[in-house]
Amino acid sequence: MADKQTIDFYDEQSDAYVELVETLPQDPTLESFIAALPAGSRVLDLGCGPGHCAARMRDQGLLVDAVDASAAMVQLANEKFALGARQATFSDAFEPGHYAAVWANFSLLHAPAEQLPAVLASLFSCLQDGGLLHISMKLGEGTARDKLGRFYAYYSEDELRSHLSSAGFEVVDVQSGELMGLAGNKEPWIALLGRKA
Repeated sequence: MADKQTIDFYDEQSDAYVELVETLPQDPTLESFIAALPAGSRVLDLGCGPGHCAARMRDQGLLVDAVDASAAMVQLANEKFALGARQATFSDAFEPGHYAAVWANFSLLHAPAEQLPAVLASLFSCLQDGGLLHISMKLGEGTARDKLGRFYAYYSEDELRSHLSSAGFEVVDVQSGELMGLAGNKEPWIALLGRKA
């Protein structure tokens, strides 16, 4: 189940979030993700936010289904980029074998830790054989709310590798760094690219 307090935050603070996103440098994980996919590949952007990544993927020739749990984010994505984004949560079902790839960029970190295995199993199902799953998370332990009230689940690299492996993915790339978030903290992050084995 989606965390209502976190969704409410993104609904109420969508403009502030857009301002932050627009100050960030180009994401190298997004560029390598796009480069790994043939033009015309269908991609699910799970937690699309205001649509910047989905628009970049579309402009590079990918067919993008953009979804977000926040109605305000969906509206922004559609107003700014005409993405045809729709509202959906992690627990919603997606058509089996429909996607060549899933882009879950700093979205699954808002899912309760106990739900992550089921979410990964659902994403495994919606991917074609050999399909790619990008997930990026904040590194750490346990769960917490930031000072803005957003729920986060934190993981180590080993935990994420284990979750992906258990879901049937082979980890083919790992990248990490630090990023200044909306709450004003610089935090370590990790991005893993899994391939449906």
